[in-house]
Amino acid sequence: MLPPKNPEVTEKNPDDQITRMIILGPSANISQTELVRKLHMMELPLTIKSTCYGAVIGGDKDAVEKAVQDIRKVDEYNIFTKDRGFPPGDPRRCRAKRGGAREGFHQLEKEFELLDDVSKALKNPQKVKVKECKKISPDEFRKIAEECK
Repeated sequence: MLPPKNPEVTEKNPDDQITRMIILGPSANISQTELVRKLHMMELPLTIKSTCYGAVIGGDKDAVEKAVQDIRKVDEYNIFTKDRGFPPGDPRRCRAKRGGAREGFHQLEKEFELLDDVSKALKNPQKVKVKECKKISPDEFRKIAEECK
């Protein structure tokens, strides 16, 4: 027989749990080791996993959002975050359990190549004029397609 549940302990609602990837840009002023140390120093109830690109943090939505907000202040133009659908260490995503690169790694690798440019744009915002493209008729499109054969 199981002991009765402690009424002071509340069950965690899975809908309140989120996971974020914290990605350090190529020009970041902080190392991955320092990033993880700073996350631990926040003493928030988080699961923190060190990764080759920075860290993955998971936990209660409020705690994760606070950690992201605070850690971005360290180097606001070179620390990037994105949602992750699985908690840190989840065997469905873990490379050690599955073998080879996990799904999404190659996407992250391509995104990483753009982060220096994104960082520069964030530091030095400029007005941009978007050129309006005119529509072409289906006949003109067919002509272009035939020329490309």
